[in-house]
Amino acid sequence: MTEGENMGLGAWIARSALDGVAETDLLAGLCERLNAAGVRIMRAAIAGNLLDPIYDSRGLRWARDVGGIEETFAREADPTVNEEWARSPFFSMIERGDDFLRRRMGDALVRGEFPVVDELAARGATDYVAFLTRAGPDGWQRAIEGMVSSWTTDAPDGFTDAQIDLVAAMLPTLALAFTLRTTRQTARTLMTTYLGSDAAERVLAGNIVRGQAVPLRAVVWFSDLAGFTRISETVGPAGVLALLNAYAEVQVDAIEAHGGHVLKFIGDGILAIFPEEGAAPACARALDAAIDCRARMAGLSAQRKAAGLPVVDAHLALHVGDLLYGNVGSPRRLDFTVLGPAVNEAARIEALCGSLDQAVVVSWAFAEAAGEARSRLVSLGRYALKGVSRPQEMFTLDVE
Repeated sequence: MTEGENMGLGAWIARSALDGVAETDLLAGLCERLNAAGVRIMRAAIAGNLLDPIYDSRGLRWARDVGGIEETFAREADPTVNEEWARSPFFSMIERGDDFLRRRMGDALVRGEFPVVDELAARGATDYVAFLTRAGPDGWQRAIEGMVSSWTTDAPDGFTDAQIDLVAAMLPTLALAFTLRTTRQTARTLMTTYLGSDAAERVLAGNIVRGQAVPLRAVVWFSDLAGFTRISETVGPAGVLALLNAYAEVQVDAIEAHGGHVLKFIGDGILAIFPEEGAAPACARALDAAIDCRARMAGLSAQRKAAGLPVVDAHLALHVGDLLYGNVGSPRRLDFTVLGPAVNEAARIEALCGSLDQAVVVSWAFAEAAGEARSRLVSLGRYALKGVSRPQEMFTLDVE
């Protein structure tokens, strides 16, 4: 391949990345182009770290007989995965600080050094090269400041020096393409993790200006852990954090499983909404989530009790009202949330749970909007809410 053809390959990588070509397709297209240019690639792999609460890293692999696949590796990987990584060429390069590694197959190959190289040799590979393409530390990539990649050939004489130089010359462009997609993925993941899926999509779509909000009618979910303060005084900081995380997980899973959006954790409380697609369906989904949440929490409490760990219960209020959904705060420190009297009223309804000895209390407005789902509710009588002029009828789930 001439220098001009090499520059054309780099331009193709950059254009494909800007056009949003899937990374597996980009790697496949690159390997196909290298093969067409006489660089006989049988397998290629790319990897880098992720800034993700669940996954530690991700990689792309292409093989001539399989095609392209993407892999993610969990932070709490099983021991066999950790052992496999510790015996890989990539791990060796990072630990030693090497930018390049090459292993020729055949009689000179030291068996057992790298299991993946042994496996490739058994499949007919003749040469293996790996690169660490470095980038300046910017807080995103952490341990691997850039991208690691490997390239394997089954050409009878292995790679020529010119072919290795060719691959090395295109790697900065490929690393930029890989980092671009990783950065996009990281931004979306972190936004979703900290804001919730719906709010994250709105922010990423450009809703980022203070005061930019849309009117929204929705079911408001406001829940709080009962007995948390008492228990937190006895279990210590680590126990408090573990308890909060365990009970938050089951609540969030129940809310999201039924189409709700968790907006905020307020101490041991959760604020979520079920946007209306028509009032009755939103109310039905919220009631389904409440029932699901009760079942999940009962299961969690049973497991914790069996392990000798403290347990709590949750109090939940469901309400319906008109809200403003968007940005509030200072120009450089915004919160994407809901505002309106309905949120305050939901908090006051939740406060009734203790005095009424009910895990779930539902407002009159919710019951009126619930349609057929109202049959799943039973009246608790009329009660006054602070800041609301007239007493309101309250409801709870009919256990029958």
